[in-house]
Amino acid sequence: MWPTDHALWYPRAGGALRPKSSSRELPSLASKRVSPHSIRHTTAVFLLRAGVDINTIRAWLGHASINTTHVYAEFDLEMKAKALAKCALTGDTRPGKHWADDASLMGFLQSL
Repeated sequence: MWPTDHALWYPRAGGALRPKSSSRELPSLASKRVSPHSIRHTTAVFLLRAGVDINTIRAWLGHASINTTHVYAEFDLEMKAKALAKCALTGDTRPGKHWADDASLMGFLQSL
């Protein structure tokens, strides 16, 4: 865990946000591990979910390679579930007429 005497970041308004003071402000953080990395990771995932291009996130994080940033896209199961839901089949999903049973198509193919 990040040492409690080290600042997580320094807000523009001054002062410093430290893990101990942040858990007083947000009690839900008291049982969580808060580190600069977890803040970067959470921000990247939220940006990705908001539709920000992964290459823009790569540049913001300072990653040299898009492959490093791609981990965030692979990790987010919620986004995968939403993408699969968009691909859900609707209506009649039974197979239609087989192409080999189409006389006009077979005639055309045989004429080639």
